[in-house]
Amino acid sequence: MKRVAILGPSTFSEEATRHFLGEDFTYVSYKLISEVFNATSSGETDLGVIPIENTLEGSVHLHVDWLVHEVDLPIRAEWVFPIDMNLIGYSGPEGRADESNPFGYIRKVLSHHVVPAQCSRFMKQYLSGAEFEQVSSTAEGVRIVSSLQDPSVAAIGTAIASTNYGVPMLQKEIQDHKDNMTRFLLVGKEASELKPSEDMKTTILVTLPEDYPGALHQVLSAFAWRRINLSKIESKPTKKKLGTYYFYIDIAGSLDSVLLPSAIQEIEAIGCQVRILGCYPSYPYKN
Repeated sequence: MKRVAILGPSTFSEEATRHFLGEDFTYVSYKLISEVFNATSSGETDLGVIPIENTLEGSVHLHVDWLVHEVDLPIRAEWVFPIDMNLIGYSGPEGRADESNPFGYIRKVLSHHVVPAQCSRFMKQYLSGAEFEQVSSTAEGVRIVSSLQDPSVAAIGTAIASTNYGVPMLQKEIQDHKDNMTRFLLVGKEASELKPSEDMKTTILVTLPEDYPGALHQVLSAFAWRRINLSKIESKPTKKKLGTYYFYIDIAGSLDSVLLPSAIQEIEAIGCQVRILGCYPSYPYKN
C-alpha cells in the first residue's frame, strides 16, 4: 500500500486527501509542509499532498517556492476541495456573555497563517480584541486548545479536528465566502493509478532570456495563436539575480496533444528555458 505524506492530522489536507484518494493508501502525517516535501523527496513516502492555491488568498507562495527551488517532485494530479473554517473552543463564563459579541471573552486565536485572510469579516466583527497566533496547521491550533482547556484561547480549524480532539465547535463556517475552495497537488517521483479525468493540465516554468525586448509577448503569442488556454500565469523571482524572473504557467491541456509540445519548442527557440513540472489529470469538486 502506497504511503502518502500529508500536513496533519485532522487538517484540511487530510480531509481533502481522504475524499480524493479514499482508504487505499497509508496516510502519514507531518506537522510542517517542509516535512511533507522532504519525506516524499527522500522516498520515506511515495506521494505528498500540497495545498497550492485558495479562492480567497490565491497561490500559497511558500509551497510554490518549495516545489520550484527545493525539490524535484513531478505533479501527478490536482483536485479542488471546499474549505469550511470553524471557530473551535470552549464557552465563556456563564452569566457574563456580551449580547453584542458572544465571543468577546476570547483573547487569543490559534491557526495557520493563511486563515485570517479567509475569515477577515468574522474576525473583525467578533475577534478584533483577540491576539492571533500562528501555528503550523489548523489542527495544531485545535490540539493546543484541547490541552489548555482555557475558554479565552480558541482555534480556527476543521470539523474533523473538533471531533478528534473533543473541542466544541463554537461557530460553523466563518469564512468570508461560502464557495471558498482550495486546490491541492499530488506530487511524487512515481505515478499512481488514479480514476480517469476528462481534464488534463500541464504546469511549466519559463525563464526569459536576459535583455530580450518582447520576449514575454512572444511566449504568450506561441500559446495564443494555437488557441491554447493558460489557466494561470504568475511571475516570481529566480532568486539568482535581482530583476530576473521566471513565469509559473498552468496550461489547460496535455503534452500528448499536437499543439502544446510545438508551442514549447517555439518558446525554447527564442532562447527561453522551459522546465516541465508535470502533466497530470485535474479533478473538480463533486459533492
